[in-house]
Amino acid sequence: MLESAAALVEEHADLERQLSDPEVFGDQDLVRRLNKRYAALGPTVAAYHAWHAATDDLQAARELAKEDEGFAAEVPALEATLQAAEDKLRRLLVPRDPDDDRDVILEVKAGEGGEESALFAGDLLRMYLRYAERRGWKTELIDATESDLGGYKDVRMAVKAKGTPEPGDAPWARLKYEGGVHRVQRVPVTESQGRIHTSAAGVLVMPEAEEVEVTIDPNDLKIDVYRSSGPGGQSVNTTDSAVRITHLPTGTVVSCQNEKSQLQNKESAMRVLRARLHQLAQDAADAEASAARRSQIRTVDRSERIRTYNFPENRVSDHRTGYKSYNLDTVLDGELDAVVQSAVDADEAARMAAVAEASGSAASSR
Repeated sequence: MLESAAALVEEHADLERQLSDPEVFGDQDLVRRLNKRYAALGPTVAAYHAWHAATDDLQAARELAKEDEGFAAEVPALEATLQAAEDKLRRLLVPRDPDDDRDVILEVKAGEGGEESALFAGDLLRMYLRYAERRGWKTELIDATESDLGGYKDVRMAVKAKGTPEPGDAPWARLKYEGGVHRVQRVPVTESQGRIHTSAAGVLVMPEAEEVEVTIDPNDLKIDVYRSSGPGGQSVNTTDSAVRITHLPTGTVVSCQNEKSQLQNKESAMRVLRARLHQLAQDAADAEASAARRSQIRTVDRSERIRTYNFPENRVSDHRTGYKSYNLDTVLDGELDAVVQSAVDADEAARMAAVAEASGSAASSR
Protein backbone atom coordinates (compact mmCIF):
# COMPACT_ATOMS: atom_id res chain seq x y z
CA MET A 1 0.00 0.00 0.00
CA LEU A 2 2.76 2.43 0.98
CA GLU A 3 4.67 1.89 -2.25
CA SER A 4 1.64 2.54 -4.48
CA ALA A 5 0.66 5.60 -2.43
CA ALA A 6 4.18 7.04 -2.61
CA ALA A 7 4.17 6.60 -6.40
CA LEU A 8 0.89 8.52 -6.66
CA VAL A 9 2.25 11.31 -4.45
CA GLU A 10 5.25 11.58 -6.78
CA GLU A 11 2.97 11.65 -9.83
CA HIS A 12 0.87 14.39 -8.21
CA ALA A 13 3.98 16.51 -7.61
CA ASP A 14 5.09 15.98 -11.21
CA LEU A 15 1.66 17.08 -12.49
CA GLU A 16 1.91 20.19 -10.32
CA ARG A 17 5.27 21.00 -11.91
CA GLN A 18 3.86 20.53 -15.41
CA LEU A 19 0.85 22.74 -14.68
CA SER A 20 3.17 25.51 -13.48
CA ASP A 21 4.97 25.51 -16.85
CA PRO A 22 3.56 28.32 -19.08
CA GLU A 23 4.43 26.37 -22.23
CA VAL A 24 1.95 23.63 -21.29
CA PHE A 25 -0.95 26.05 -21.64
CA GLY A 26 -0.41 26.23 -25.38
CA ASP A 27 -2.19 22.85 -25.58
CA GLN A 28 -5.59 23.20 -23.92
CA ASP A 29 -6.46 19.50 -24.38
CA LEU A 30 -3.28 18.57 -22.50
CA VAL A 31 -4.08 21.09 -19.75
CA ARG A 32 -7.56 19.60 -19.37
CA ARG A 33 -6.17 16.07 -19.07
CA LEU A 34 -3.49 17.15 -16.57
CA ASN A 35 -6.02 19.04 -14.44
CA LYS A 36 -8.37 16.05 -14.38
CA ARG A 37 -5.63 13.70 -13.24
CA TYR A 38 -4.30 16.25 -10.72
CA ALA A 39 -7.78 16.66 -9.20
CA ALA A 40 -8.33 12.88 -9.15
CA LEU A 41 -5.08 12.30 -7.21
CA GLY A 42 -5.70 15.12 -4.71
CA PRO A 43 -7.76 13.15 -2.13
CA THR A 44 -5.32 10.23 -2.19
CA VAL A 45 -2.34 12.53 -1.66
CA ALA A 46 -4.11 14.28 1.23
CA ALA A 47 -4.97 10.89 2.78
CA TYR A 48 -1.37 9.74 2.39
CA HIS A 49 -0.05 12.83 4.20
CA ALA A 50 -2.67 12.37 6.95
CA TRP A 51 -1.66 8.71 7.34
CA HIS A 52 2.03 9.66 7.42
CA ALA A 53 1.39 12.36 10.05
CA ALA A 54 -0.67 9.96 12.19
CA THR A 55 2.11 7.37 11.97
CA ASP A 56 4.71 9.92 13.11
CA ASP A 57 2.48 11.16 15.96
CA LEU A 58 1.90 7.64 17.27
CA GLN A 59 5.57 6.75 17.05
CA ALA A 60 6.54 9.94 18.89
CA ALA A 61 3.97 9.32 21.64
CA ARG A 62 5.24 5.76 22.18
CA GLU A 63 8.82 6.97 22.40
CA LEU A 64 7.92 9.74 24.87
CA ALA A 65 5.82 7.32 26.93
CA LYS A 66 8.99 5.39 27.79
CA GLU A 67 10.25 8.46 29.64
CA ASP A 68 6.97 10.04 30.76
CA GLU A 69 3.90 7.88 31.53
CA GLY A 70 1.68 10.90 30.88
CA PHE A 71 2.15 10.39 27.14
CA ALA A 72 0.96 6.79 27.40
CA ALA A 73 -2.63 8.03 27.84
CA GLU A 74 -2.51 9.58 24.36
CA VAL A 75 -1.53 6.35 22.62
CA PRO A 76 -5.02 4.72 22.30
CA ALA A 77 -6.51 7.83 20.68
CA LEU A 78 -3.55 8.15 18.31
CA GLU A 79 -3.85 4.45 17.41
CA ALA A 80 -7.52 5.01 16.51
CA THR A 81 -6.59 8.05 14.42
CA LEU A 82 -3.94 6.05 12.58
CA GLN A 83 -6.37 3.18 11.92
CA ALA A 84 -8.98 5.57 10.50
CA ALA A 85 -6.34 7.27 8.30
CA GLU A 86 -5.10 3.89 7.07
CA ASP A 87 -8.64 2.70 6.27
CA LYS A 88 -9.33 5.86 4.28
CA LEU A 89 -6.06 5.54 2.37
CA ARG A 90 -6.76 1.89 1.56
CA ARG A 91 -10.19 2.80 0.16
CA LEU A 92 -8.70 5.50 -2.03
CA LEU A 93 -6.00 3.15 -3.32
CA VAL A 94 -8.53 0.60 -4.56
CA PRO A 95 -8.43 0.77 -8.39
CA ARG A 96 -11.05 3.19 -9.69
CA ASP A 97 -13.24 2.88 -12.73
CA PRO A 98 -11.24 4.73 -15.43
CA ASP A 99 -14.47 6.27 -16.74
CA ASP A 100 -15.49 7.76 -13.39
CA ASP A 101 -14.73 11.34 -14.41
CA ARG A 102 -16.80 11.19 -17.61
CA ASP A 103 -20.13 12.69 -18.56
CA VAL A 104 -22.89 10.29 -19.60
CA ILE A 105 -25.59 9.58 -22.13
CA LEU A 106 -28.64 8.16 -20.41
CA GLU A 107 -31.50 6.36 -22.16
CA VAL A 108 -34.89 5.47 -20.75
CA LYS A 109 -37.14 3.05 -22.65
CA ALA A 110 -40.70 1.97 -21.92
CA GLY A 111 -41.02 -1.77 -21.39
CA GLU A 112 -43.76 -4.06 -20.15
CA GLY A 113 -47.01 -2.28 -19.35
CA GLY A 114 -47.88 -0.36 -22.50
CA GLU A 115 -48.96 3.26 -21.94
CA GLU A 116 -48.40 2.99 -18.19
CA SER A 117 -44.78 1.99 -18.82
CA ALA A 118 -44.32 5.02 -21.07
CA LEU A 119 -45.71 7.28 -18.33
CA PHE A 120 -43.30 5.70 -15.84
CA ALA A 121 -40.43 6.28 -18.29
CA GLY A 122 -41.41 9.96 -18.18
CA ASP A 123 -41.34 9.87 -14.37
CA LEU A 124 -37.82 8.39 -14.45
CA LEU A 125 -36.67 11.04 -16.91
CA ARG A 126 -37.96 13.81 -14.63
CA MET A 127 -36.29 12.12 -11.64
CA TYR A 128 -32.91 12.17 -13.40
CA LEU A 129 -33.40 15.73 -14.62
CA ARG A 130 -34.11 16.91 -11.07
CA TYR A 131 -31.25 14.84 -9.65
CA ALA A 132 -28.90 16.45 -12.17
CA GLU A 133 -30.20 19.88 -11.21
CA ARG A 134 -29.62 19.17 -7.51
CA ARG A 135 -26.02 18.16 -8.24
CA GLY A 136 -25.35 21.16 -10.47
CA TRP A 137 -25.03 19.15 -13.69
CA LYS A 138 -26.15 20.30 -17.13
CA THR A 139 -28.62 18.21 -19.14
CA GLU A 140 -29.35 18.10 -22.86
CA LEU A 141 -32.23 16.23 -24.49
CA ILE A 142 -30.81 14.37 -27.49
CA ASP A 143 -33.80 12.45 -28.84
CA ALA A 144 -37.27 11.42 -27.67
CA THR A 145 -40.32 9.54 -28.87
CA GLU A 146 -43.41 10.56 -26.92
CA SER A 147 -46.41 8.37 -26.16
CA ASP A 148 -50.06 9.33 -26.64
CA LEU A 149 -50.65 10.19 -22.98
CA GLY A 150 -47.53 12.32 -22.52
CA GLY A 151 -45.01 9.69 -21.48
CA TYR A 152 -42.01 8.45 -23.46
CA LYS A 153 -41.57 5.33 -25.54
CA ASP A 154 -37.87 6.12 -25.43
CA VAL A 155 -35.79 9.17 -24.61
CA ARG A 156 -32.07 9.97 -24.53
CA MET A 157 -30.27 12.79 -22.78
CA ALA A 158 -26.72 13.87 -22.05
CA VAL A 159 -25.69 14.72 -18.50
CA LYS A 160 -22.60 16.88 -18.10
CA ALA A 161 -20.66 18.15 -15.11
CA LYS A 162 -19.82 21.84 -14.84
CA GLY A 163 -16.07 22.41 -14.59
CA THR A 164 -13.86 19.69 -13.11
CA PRO A 165 -15.82 17.61 -10.57
CA GLU A 166 -14.29 16.11 -7.47
CA PRO A 167 -13.41 12.39 -7.73
CA GLY A 168 -16.57 10.35 -7.40
CA ASP A 169 -18.85 13.29 -8.18
CA ALA A 170 -18.90 13.17 -12.00
CA PRO A 171 -22.09 11.97 -13.76
CA TRP A 172 -20.73 8.51 -14.66
CA ALA A 173 -19.40 7.87 -11.14
CA ARG A 174 -22.92 8.35 -9.76
CA LEU A 175 -25.28 7.38 -12.57
CA LYS A 176 -23.57 4.20 -13.82
CA TYR A 177 -25.47 2.23 -11.17
CA GLU A 178 -28.84 3.22 -12.68
CA GLY A 179 -28.58 0.85 -15.66
CA GLY A 180 -31.14 -1.96 -15.58
CA VAL A 181 -34.86 -2.62 -15.30
CA HIS A 182 -36.87 -0.30 -13.04
CA ARG A 183 -40.24 -1.69 -11.90
CA VAL A 184 -43.24 0.36 -10.79
CA GLN A 185 -46.29 -0.77 -8.82
CA ARG A 186 -49.23 1.63 -8.83
CA VAL A 187 -52.76 2.25 -10.09
CA PRO A 188 -52.42 3.41 -13.71
CA VAL A 189 -54.35 6.44 -14.93
CA THR A 190 -55.98 4.10 -17.46
CA GLU A 191 -57.27 1.75 -14.72
CA SER A 192 -60.96 2.33 -13.93
CA GLN A 193 -61.27 -0.33 -11.20
CA GLY A 194 -58.47 1.02 -8.99
CA ARG A 195 -56.34 -2.09 -9.31
CA ILE A 196 -52.58 -1.94 -8.79
CA HIS A 197 -50.57 -2.85 -11.88
CA THR A 198 -46.90 -3.69 -12.28
CA SER A 199 -44.96 -2.37 -15.26
CA ALA A 200 -41.34 -1.62 -16.05
CA ALA A 201 -38.98 0.68 -17.91
CA GLY A 202 -35.36 0.10 -18.88
CA VAL A 203 -32.48 2.48 -18.22
CA LEU A 204 -29.16 2.39 -20.07
CA VAL A 205 -26.27 4.61 -18.97
CA MET A 206 -23.11 5.02 -21.06
CA PRO A 207 -20.00 7.16 -20.50
CA GLU A 208 -19.84 9.76 -23.23
CA ALA A 209 -16.84 9.25 -25.52
CA GLU A 210 -14.88 11.93 -27.31
CA GLU A 211 -14.65 11.71 -31.09
CA VAL A 212 -10.89 11.14 -30.91
CA GLU A 213 -11.34 8.21 -28.49
CA VAL A 214 -13.59 6.08 -30.69
CA THR A 215 -12.52 5.61 -34.29
CA ILE A 216 -15.43 4.88 -36.63
CA ASP A 217 -14.74 3.98 -40.23
CA PRO A 218 -17.37 5.69 -42.46
CA ASN A 219 -17.35 2.53 -44.61
CA ASP A 220 -18.69 0.61 -41.60
CA LEU A 221 -21.82 2.74 -41.44
CA LYS A 222 -25.17 2.33 -43.15
CA ILE A 223 -27.09 5.61 -42.96
CA ASP A 224 -30.81 5.80 -43.71
CA VAL A 225 -32.99 8.90 -43.69
CA TYR A 226 -36.74 8.91 -43.25
CA ARG A 227 -39.64 11.13 -42.27
CA SER A 228 -39.98 11.84 -38.56
CA SER A 229 -43.06 10.68 -36.69
CA GLY A 230 -44.89 12.02 -33.68
CA PRO A 231 -45.20 15.61 -32.40
CA GLY A 232 -42.96 18.21 -33.98
CA GLY A 233 -42.63 21.46 -35.90
CA GLN A 234 -43.64 22.04 -39.47
CA SER A 235 -40.58 20.58 -41.12
CA VAL A 236 -40.06 17.76 -38.60
CA ASN A 237 -42.89 15.67 -40.00
CA THR A 238 -42.80 16.77 -43.65
CA THR A 239 -39.16 16.22 -44.64
CA ASP A 240 -36.76 13.27 -44.49
CA SER A 241 -34.87 14.72 -41.53
CA ALA A 242 -34.76 11.66 -39.26
CA VAL A 243 -31.57 9.60 -39.38
CA ARG A 244 -30.89 5.93 -38.63
CA ILE A 245 -27.26 4.79 -38.45
CA THR A 246 -26.28 1.12 -38.41
CA HIS A 247 -22.74 0.18 -37.39
CA LEU A 248 -22.27 -2.90 -39.54
CA PRO A 249 -19.42 -4.65 -37.62
CA THR A 250 -21.38 -4.68 -34.34
CA GLY A 251 -24.96 -4.40 -35.58
CA THR A 252 -25.50 -1.37 -33.33
CA VAL A 253 -28.41 0.78 -34.52
CA VAL A 254 -29.02 4.39 -33.45
CA SER A 255 -31.76 6.69 -34.70
CA CYS A 256 -32.51 10.34 -34.01
CA GLN A 257 -35.41 12.50 -35.18
CA ASN A 258 -35.78 15.36 -32.70
CA GLU A 259 -34.06 18.06 -34.75
CA LYS A 260 -35.45 19.68 -37.90
CA SER A 261 -32.09 19.34 -39.65
CA GLN A 262 -30.92 16.01 -41.03
CA LEU A 263 -27.33 17.06 -40.26
CA GLN A 264 -28.16 17.79 -36.62
CA ASN A 265 -29.89 14.44 -36.25
CA LYS A 266 -26.89 12.70 -37.79
CA GLU A 267 -24.52 14.42 -35.37
CA SER A 268 -26.72 13.42 -32.41
CA ALA A 269 -26.91 9.82 -33.63
CA MET A 270 -23.12 9.66 -34.07
CA ARG A 271 -22.70 10.96 -30.53
CA VAL A 272 -24.86 8.15 -29.14
CA LEU A 273 -23.13 5.61 -31.39
CA ARG A 274 -19.69 6.60 -30.07
CA ALA A 275 -20.93 6.15 -26.50
CA ARG A 276 -22.38 2.72 -27.30
CA LEU A 277 -19.22 1.52 -29.05
CA HIS A 278 -17.12 2.79 -26.14
CA GLN A 279 -19.38 0.84 -23.77
CA LEU A 280 -19.14 -2.29 -25.91
CA ALA A 281 -15.34 -2.08 -25.77
CA GLN A 282 -15.45 -1.61 -21.99
CA ASP A 283 -17.83 -4.56 -21.58
CA ALA A 284 -15.47 -6.73 -23.63
CA ALA A 285 -12.54 -5.68 -21.44
CA ASP A 286 -14.57 -6.43 -18.29
CA ALA A 287 -15.47 -9.87 -19.63
CA GLU A 288 -11.80 -10.69 -20.12
CA ALA A 289 -10.76 -9.39 -16.72
CA SER A 290 -10.53 -11.74 -13.76
CA ALA A 291 -13.63 -11.96 -11.57
CA ALA A 292 -11.66 -10.56 -8.64
CA ARG A 293 -11.06 -7.31 -10.51
CA ARG A 294 -14.65 -6.71 -11.57
CA SER A 295 -17.24 -4.74 -9.63
CA GLN A 296 -20.28 -6.73 -8.56
CA ILE A 297 -22.47 -3.70 -9.18
CA ARG A 298 -20.86 -2.53 -12.43
CA THR A 299 -21.07 -5.86 -14.24
CA VAL A 300 -24.64 -6.93 -13.51
CA ASP A 301 -26.73 -7.81 -16.54
CA ARG A 302 -28.51 -4.69 -17.73
CA SER A 303 -31.70 -6.71 -18.14
CA GLU A 304 -31.74 -7.35 -14.40
CA ARG A 305 -34.50 -5.79 -12.31
CA ILE A 306 -32.59 -3.42 -10.08
CA ARG A 307 -35.24 -1.35 -8.31
CA THR A 308 -38.94 -1.29 -7.45
CA TYR A 309 -41.01 1.87 -6.94
CA ASN A 310 -44.13 0.99 -4.92
CA PHE A 311 -46.61 3.89 -4.88
CA PRO A 312 -49.21 2.50 -2.41
CA GLU A 313 -46.49 2.11 0.24
CA ASN A 314 -44.47 5.17 -0.91
CA ARG A 315 -41.53 2.72 -0.96
CA VAL A 316 -38.40 2.42 -3.08
CA SER A 317 -36.32 -0.78 -2.90
CA ASP A 318 -32.96 -1.50 -4.52
CA HIS A 319 -32.69 -5.24 -5.11
CA ARG A 320 -28.89 -5.29 -5.48
CA THR A 321 -27.95 -3.56 -2.26
CA GLY A 322 -30.96 -4.19 -0.01
CA TYR A 323 -31.60 -0.45 0.33
CA LYS A 324 -35.19 0.39 1.24
CA SER A 325 -36.87 3.67 2.15
CA TYR A 326 -40.39 5.07 2.39
CA ASN A 327 -39.85 8.40 0.67
CA LEU A 328 -40.66 7.48 -2.92
CA ASP A 329 -42.20 10.88 -3.56
CA THR A 330 -38.98 12.73 -2.73
CA VAL A 331 -36.83 10.17 -4.61
CA LEU A 332 -38.87 10.79 -7.77
CA ASP A 333 -38.38 14.50 -7.11
CA GLY A 334 -34.63 13.99 -7.55
CA GLU A 335 -33.46 13.18 -4.01
CA LEU A 336 -31.64 10.12 -5.29
CA ASP A 337 -28.33 10.41 -3.44
CA ALA A 338 -29.08 7.94 -0.63
CA VAL A 339 -30.21 5.27 -3.12
CA VAL A 340 -27.16 5.81 -5.33
CA GLN A 341 -24.82 5.86 -2.32
CA SER A 342 -25.97 2.37 -1.33
CA ALA A 343 -24.70 1.13 -4.70
CA VAL A 344 -21.48 3.14 -4.42
CA ASP A 345 -20.81 1.62 -0.98
CA ALA A 346 -21.56 -1.91 -2.21
CA ASP A 347 -19.27 -1.42 -5.19
CA GLU A 348 -16.47 -0.08 -2.99
CA ALA A 349 -16.82 -2.99 -0.56
CA ALA A 350 -16.65 -5.47 -3.45
CA ARG A 351 -13.55 -3.80 -4.88
CA MET A 352 -11.80 -3.74 -1.50
CA ALA A 353 -12.66 -7.41 -0.90
CA ALA A 354 -11.28 -8.30 -4.33
CA VAL A 355 -8.03 -6.43 -3.64
CA ALA A 356 -7.70 -8.08 -0.21
CA GLU A 357 -8.32 -11.51 -1.76
CA ALA A 358 -5.76 -10.87 -4.49
CA SER A 359 -3.21 -9.67 -1.90
CA GLY A 360 -3.86 -12.74 0.25
CA SER A 361 -3.41 -15.07 -2.74
CA ALA A 362 -0.18 -13.35 -3.71
CA ALA A 363 1.17 -13.61 -0.15
CA SER A 364 0.32 -17.31 0.16
CA SER A 365 2.03 -18.14 -3.14
CA ARG A 366 5.37 -16.70 -2.02
